[in-house]
Amino acid sequence: PLSCRSRDLLVAQMTTPIIAGASVAALALTGRAAILSFEAWRKAPPRMRRFYDGGFEPEMTRREAALILGVRESAAKDKVLAAHRKVMIANHPDAGGSDYIATKINEAKAKLLKKGGSGAPF
Repeated sequence: PLSCRSRDLLVAQMTTPIIAGASVAALALTGRAAILSFEAWRKAPPRMRRFYDGGFEPEMTRREAALILGVRESAAKDKVLAAHRKVMIANHPDAGGSDYIATKINEAKAKLLKKGGSGAPF
């Protein structure tokens, strides 16, 4: 018969590999999940910014024009033109967009490029 001390030692010797194996498996699964998450994040398309929801003022202000194009009121000319192109592609009448919205987008570009902007055309 085994003494209590040798039985405890034998149990400890048998459970150590089981605990080590479970730890290694948990580490491997966590690493796999981290790698899959990173790959999904890397392949994800860039987050889309929300555009101006509307509710236009009778005469467009620089603030409203900046909100429509998604730029700052003091944005450089190239930033305004790039933003105008991006918003216009998404809302062009030939692609199913509204004529009114397209007009407002053009008016916003004109306002930010200091050409004025003559208020709502409709």
